[in-house]
Amino acid sequence: MTLVTDPAAPRIAIVGATGAVGNTLIELIEQRGLRYRDIRLVASARSAGTELSVDGVAYPVHAVEEFDFTGVDLAFFSAGTEASEQWVPKATAAGAVVIDNTIAFRMDPDTPLVVPQVNAHVLDARPKSGVIANPNCSTIPLVRLLDGVERRYGVRQAVVSTYQAASGLGHPGVEELREASRATLDHPEEVYPGKEFSPSLAFNVIPKIDRFLESGFTLEEQKMLQESRKILGLPHLDVTTTCVRVPVVNGHSEAVWIETQGVVDRAELVELLAALPEVTVHDRRSPHEFPTPATIDDPYRVHVGRVRVNPNNPRAFWLWLVADNLTIGAALNAIQIAEELIARGTL
Repeated sequence: MTLVTDPAAPRIAIVGATGAVGNTLIELIEQRGLRYRDIRLVASARSAGTELSVDGVAYPVHAVEEFDFTGVDLAFFSAGTEASEQWVPKATAAGAVVIDNTIAFRMDPDTPLVVPQVNAHVLDARPKSGVIANPNCSTIPLVRLLDGVERRYGVRQAVVSTYQAASGLGHPGVEELREASRATLDHPEEVYPGKEFSPSLAFNVIPKIDRFLESGFTLEEQKMLQESRKILGLPHLDVTTTCVRVPVVNGHSEAVWIETQGVVDRAELVELLAALPEVTVHDRRSPHEFPTPATIDDPYRVHVGRVRVNPNNPRAFWLWLVADNLTIGAALNAIQIAEELIARGTL
């Protein structure tokens, strides 16, 4: 039970509590024993009045449109960008520190963009904006690896192809993938009228996530460049990405090509990656072992495989990574930010 009477424990609100990331936040609060002295669950008006359990206690879901953030010390926001843009200022004005899981504030210079394993030091002071931004679900596992590589070898360029699961669009994305897959199996001659994914994601891959920009890249691809630079503190870092949606329920994968300043030895690289916090290198013992979204056994670690130094360019290598996008890519990172804030006394 993590509900306590300790006045040093924060009073928490979870906005978007009924969504996929909100559900995962609740699970992680229970599993990791995050201490709190009050918790409020908040969602859109259509979910208000329902109940969710936290640590065995049933709590009502409040409508964000009517919720009073007075007395909230820490608010997690995971209800979409529009909701964050509208309601985060209300929460910070009431005195809460907000951990926001949308694009709304990520590039704001007064808002730190945080992956605790990489740049937790920016949490030593309360942010000017009152907001700490949670990065994109594909950026988080990537920068956790790039950070170690940069410190040892120096990174010249990273070329990334992502393979992102349906759960990146929450419960509606997963439900549509399942429904479309059943419909396509039953009636393969018919075109499924997708709402979340167009064209349909069933038995398909879609090389577009988020909207197209004038450059021809998508916003998702631009996010990975901008966010990686900000988190790593490398304003000229060269990251270029193709982001692809794949018919996987949960778990994002990435094929990553990294060019470095120094010569890379594979054995040393494998040990470097394996020593990073919460990283498992599957081909540490055998180059034939690799992770997949269906086979990773720990959703709280970044899983790496297919580590290959280019024989024609010893300053470049490939690797394959898999991470649970609801935990590593969203809720776990947010909870770890909260844990760091509490440990530093900056709430």
